[in-house]
Amino acid sequence: MAYQNRLILSGFILPALLLVGCNGGVPTTEQSVSAPVAEQRHYVVKSPHGNRVDPYYWLRDDDRADPDVIAYLNAENEYYDAYRARYADLTETLEAEIIGRIQQDDTSVPYQRGDYLYAMKYEAGKEYPIHVRTDAQGNEQVMLDVNALATGQAYMNVANLAVSPNQQLLAYMVDNTGRRQYELRIRDLTTGEDFAETLTGLSPAIAWAKDNQTLFVIENDPQTLLSTRVLKYRIGSPATSAELVYEETDNTFYMWVNNTTDGEYIQIHLDQTVSTEVRVLDADTPDGDFQVLAPRERDFQYEADHLAGRWIIRTDLNAPNYQIMTVAHADIGDKNKWQPLIAHRDDVFIQDFVVFKDYLAINERVDGLRRIRIMPWANPEQAQVIASDEHVYVTYFERNVQQDTPILRYTYSSLITPSTVYAYNMATGERKILKQQPVPNYDASLYTTERTWATAADGTKIPVSLLYKKGLRKDGSAPLYQYAYGSYGSSSEPSFRSNIFSLVDRGFVYAIAHIRGGQEMGRHWYEDGKLLKKINTFTDYIDVTKHLVTNGYAHPDKVFGMGGSAGGLLMGAVANMAPELYRGLVAHVPFVDIVTTMLDESIPLTTNEFDEWGNPKLQPYYDYMLSYSPYDQITAQDYPALLVTTGLHDSQVQYFEPAKWVAKLRTHKTDANPLMFKTNMAAGHGGSSGRFSRLKEVAEEYAFILDLLAPAQ
Repeated sequence: MAYQNRLILSGFILPALLLVGCNGGVPTTEQSVSAPVAEQRHYVVKSPHGNRVDPYYWLRDDDRADPDVIAYLNAENEYYDAYRARYADLTETLEAEIIGRIQQDDTSVPYQRGDYLYAMKYEAGKEYPIHVRTDAQGNEQVMLDVNALATGQAYMNVANLAVSPNQQLLAYMVDNTGRRQYELRIRDLTTGEDFAETLTGLSPAIAWAKDNQTLFVIENDPQTLLSTRVLKYRIGSPATSAELVYEETDNTFYMWVNNTTDGEYIQIHLDQTVSTEVRVLDADTPDGDFQVLAPRERDFQYEADHLAGRWIIRTDLNAPNYQIMTVAHADIGDKNKWQPLIAHRDDVFIQDFVVFKDYLAINERVDGLRRIRIMPWANPEQAQVIASDEHVYVTYFERNVQQDTPILRYTYSSLITPSTVYAYNMATGERKILKQQPVPNYDASLYTTERTWATAADGTKIPVSLLYKKGLRKDGSAPLYQYAYGSYGSSSEPSFRSNIFSLVDRGFVYAIAHIRGGQEMGRHWYEDGKLLKKINTFTDYIDVTKHLVTNGYAHPDKVFGMGGSAGGLLMGAVANMAPELYRGLVAHVPFVDIVTTMLDESIPLTTNEFDEWGNPKLQPYYDYMLSYSPYDQITAQDYPALLVTTGLHDSQVQYFEPAKWVAKLRTHKTDANPLMFKTNMAAGHGGSSGRFSRLKEVAEEYAFILDLLAPAQ
């Protein structure tokens, strides 16, 4: 058994792991399973600023086939399975509760495009959606049943669907590994059959030309997985005939293609952390040349949509919180010809917009909350904000595909109000509910949501959204589940999440910490939580915890934290910086080996993110990143209980980062708290693809937390 030479086990070797199968999988005292301890192998990670020895670097296997690596991951899974066997009944109870709040037969609000109403529906017991459309006579057609695609597959994700302008063809992107590398499929909606020819190794972006025969897609680099080449493909042609129409040579940019809302233009979006370039092509002339809307410049970002011969543009040009501008199509290519529409404001961040023939709808953020403002083109001074019924909420645009209409569709939600889709008449102000997300076994009147503000060490006020059951006594006795993300300018919204009530009903306070690194309070909120200010993200989270404990929302020994991806980096940093504050932490697909990853430009996403984290090839960033890197800052100290998850095929945060982190923690931590590591061997960054299998993973997380809490109750 080669495995015995690669893995040291505490107490005994591999055969002991096989005892997990005895007694229905529940280990007895005599049949306990010890934690795997990975062998240390000398490896030097080189950099211009000094070398570091990484004894667990061998756990990186880009082919995901090394038997030593797979054996280690399987051993960790077996160790976790043995640990959680003792609370298997609790996990099943939680899973039943969580699924019990899901309306299994459900249909989205249909939207009109051309001659059809399009919708997505779920059927009871099925994991995946069914995409349908209905004609004017009420006849429903199943365009794509993802359940059928998933038959025999361990993972299935359909990331994008795009109907041709004549509504006879459906282009869609399929990923059956979780690695986010997609295959283009094209279905004839008159026959229900797919064309034999496909393209592979793509991003999920799709744009149609008006000839109904030409598609624009993006091919990824096979090693870095970066989106690099825009291809033009004519349906039915061999894959080798796909024509290169644009290639991006700067590997710090992401790429996307789509159609404008009116369908008149195809757009290539080139986005970097601090720079944007948009190229456009008349959808009537797919063999034409793309034109640049405005050339890229550092510290200049924008996005645009087309309306009646002009472009409406959201941009940070001389406007950190963004402004809205416009330019005639004939004048594109020079940003100096852009004209202002909505001025920049220091206290309002412009998040998004939708253009209509007679109105401009703006999704803006004020005091950390997203609201919608409607501006008539004819009377801009009469712009009105759509009122909210609660103090803590979020509103965002639904799919709005028609420009010649006074009706805006948007979604309203809060921590206690299920997602509610509204039709808002921009001419009259009338608001109509189209659908509220049905939530069985839920009564909103039993719960309360509020906003509180924590004070960071530097005096900054950090907004915190709270959910708890009515009657909560703020006497410091409640357990706390605190979530945050805090990176990429991605804001954590106080939206409805039915899963969380399995904790709230057991007395938990649920807190969303709107820490710096997000964009809740405007662009400065993001700037103050990245690069050489990144540590603010971590200290904000810690200060929120202290605030909630000090003010009686939580018991100091019953605090749990959760974060995923860059939020997993947050969990890793917090575990090193303030382990005494947390009973347990959950880190999903955590980005914890930041220096090694950012030194390696062959790893997906690295080059795109130099302006987020810094380039460690430069001394100031190397030193700063090293000072908080969770993997590098592990020390001999007590750590909270930890549940760490990953996906073997994750392309965003490679599985070996959490694997190495866990292996190193096992040899350094001085406590007896559980350290559990689960690898989904058939998934990627997002975990399981089916809706029920995802909920099972949530139940496992909650059971881990509740089992830790049980002895203290």
